[in-house]
Amino acid sequence: MKAGIVGLPNVGKSTLFNCLSNAKAQSANFPFCTIEPNIGVVNVPDPRLEKLESLVNPERVVPATVEIVDIAGLVKGASKGEGLGNQFLANIRETDAILHVLRCFENDNIVHVDGNVNPLRDKETIDMELQLKDLESVDKKLEKVKRAAKTGNKEAQKEEQILLTIKKGLEEGKSVRSLDFEKDDYAELVKPLQLITDKPVLYVCNVDESAAVTGNDFVEQVKKAVAGEDAEVLVLAVGTEADINELDDYEERQMFLQDIGLDEPGSSKLIRAAYKLLNQQTYFTAGVKEVRAWTVDVGATAPQAAGVIHTDFEKGFIRAEVISYDDYVHYGSEAKVKEAGKMRVEGKNYIVKDGDVMHFLFNV
Repeated sequence: MKAGIVGLPNVGKSTLFNCLSNAKAQSANFPFCTIEPNIGVVNVPDPRLEKLESLVNPERVVPATVEIVDIAGLVKGASKGEGLGNQFLANIRETDAILHVLRCFENDNIVHVDGNVNPLRDKETIDMELQLKDLESVDKKLEKVKRAAKTGNKEAQKEEQILLTIKKGLEEGKSVRSLDFEKDDYAELVKPLQLITDKPVLYVCNVDESAAVTGNDFVEQVKKAVAGEDAEVLVLAVGTEADINELDDYEERQMFLQDIGLDEPGSSKLIRAAYKLLNQQTYFTAGVKEVRAWTVDVGATAPQAAGVIHTDFEKGFIRAEVISYDDYVHYGSEAKVKEAGKMRVEGKNYIVKDGDVMHFLFNV
């Protein structure tokens, strides 16, 4: 699963990417510093994994991961190809969720493509370009569907109405994610379109160090502006996070964080938020060889969770032995959990819960 970092040029996208992935993408004080998308696989910080490690003492520990894509800065006219827009918009389409970085700090030494800081204008610029690109996709689809609808095809007529609803919303400046659809209509007719503005979004307000904890007026403006969207807002001092990342010593990093009033790096919160945005959750396997976090969709069944390890596990699924994370920690070992009668045996219809510790029995 991929989350793509988007925004205008020079708002801190590549610096943020470096904070998240330590991949050291090029970042500099001029637009279009990034041309090809940088891709980093980022570990999801999870204190539960560390706790299980301390209890099991395995040979190795494997965390869950999220793929982060640093997409080059979009500009006004991107939907028409301005600033290599077509290439960048294609990169966004390939992601599953969007991290939209908004500049929410003043600094005369860092140029802004529009001359001054205004996160609402910046958001509208990006939104409009993404909406125009979606409108182009919807118009193309409508041409085909209308022909079928005219023949009396009921399914085509329904699809035409859905597409016209999307078209009207986009023309009014509304992203697809903010439009209301019946659950079945969305699953069958809207989601398969893979429209850019239908992707879940997290707005990352890039602030200076003084606003890292409390935010600022720019942040409040953004929160009000997105109140009607199904979206999250996160405050992050990206430049400060980058400085913290340069420190090799863990204790020095913690002292730096405490000095500015943070209990953990904002980048850790962002990675967890991205994971949640992708509708992901974690289950664990815990043994002497390995303690590992596995990623599954929220709502996944036990066989689907088994299939993440190996397709044969799903095909030949018999049952799952399940321990809740809290029980594992409370009793301190798998053996003691069993003694206490707290290990459950679950079948094919079991819906995996975040934090479950699982073993699978299968036969191929």
